[in-house]
Amino acid sequence: MPLSYSAAAAAAAPSPLAARSRGLLRRPPRSAPVVVRCKKIDQLRAVNGLPPYAPVSNRSLLSPVTLPIIRDANIKNDTRLRIFSGTANPSLSQEIASYLGLELGKINIKRRASAKNITAVIPYFGYARADRKSQGRESIAAKLVANMITEAGANRVLVCDLHSSQAMGYFDIPVDHVYGQPVILDYLASKTICSDDLVVVSPDVGGVARARAFAKKLSDAPLAIVDKRRHGHNVMNLIGDVRGKVAVMMDDMIDTAGTIAKGAELLHQEGAREVYACCTHAVFSPPAIERLSSGLFQEVIITNTIPLKEDKSFPQLTILSVANLLGETIWRVHDDCSWNSNATAN
Repeated sequence: MPLSYSAAAAAAAPSPLAARSRGLLRRPPRSAPVVVRCKKIDQLRAVNGLPPYAPVSNRSLLSPVTLPIIRDANIKNDTRLRIFSGTANPSLSQEIASYLGLELGKINIKRRASAKNITAVIPYFGYARADRKSQGRESIAAKLVANMITEAGANRVLVCDLHSSQAMGYFDIPVDHVYGQPVILDYLASKTICSDDLVVVSPDVGGVARARAFAKKLSDAPLAIVDKRRHGHNVMNLIGDVRGKVAVMMDDMIDTAGTIAKGAELLHQEGAREVYACCTHAVFSPPAIERLSSGLFQEVIITNTIPLKEDKSFPQLTILSVANLLGETIWRVHDDCSWNSNATAN
């Protein structure tokens, strides 16, 4: 049985947002939703480990995200929405603006303006891991940064794959939390992997809920867990069967890659045929590149929530873009349309 992604299949169609800005799109009434596939516009490409800003072929590795687009037929061209880029990830900002059919706004970081509403789009909230105290006198930096963003004037926050969902409660303003899983799921579904040979693996006990949700959408694949315990030294045990299987390890981020690399070694010892590593946020602190490119992984699949420097590329690396996902969410928030943030998490 071929591998399937359990989201509804979408018909190919031009980007409704780009068409809307040109006045070419006729929309059905709000009571008649239409499912379309997002158009691929200036996507990032990463083939054989080359960085996204150096495409080497006409084939993009990005599978477009399947999203239901619901619009009101009477909405006219809206010129109130403006997209501005910070300094962290301008290439992703440009992709999002292209998806929305808009130009990036001209901005001077030192200038003060008088915007009516400001939504802070944070693809990678770097302080999300500091969400609790593990010992005395330790700060909860996630709450501190949330307060700083609020006091700086943001009215709303859009984040992608927080390390822990409770970090949303640190903000005193509305938070929209989206998941990068649909982008990775679409890409894996395009590969010729038999669903009977697939097993999803959580690299640690803390990621079981994330891995279970991921497995449910990959043809309800079986789940395995790497259990790491400390008895003087780390002892790793595997819960589940991976012998002869294609193991897909799923996590929200890869930092030094120590945990996921040790887990991959264990999977090979237990008889896994191939091991794939998937994550939304590629932090890649040293020595992550050496561990990920050592031959343990058939492929390392990440997204572009964090811009990747050229010296961090390697042959097994595949970069997928979340621009369509974030762009659609931005428009729905701006247009007061409904959307289900839990569609990719449950």
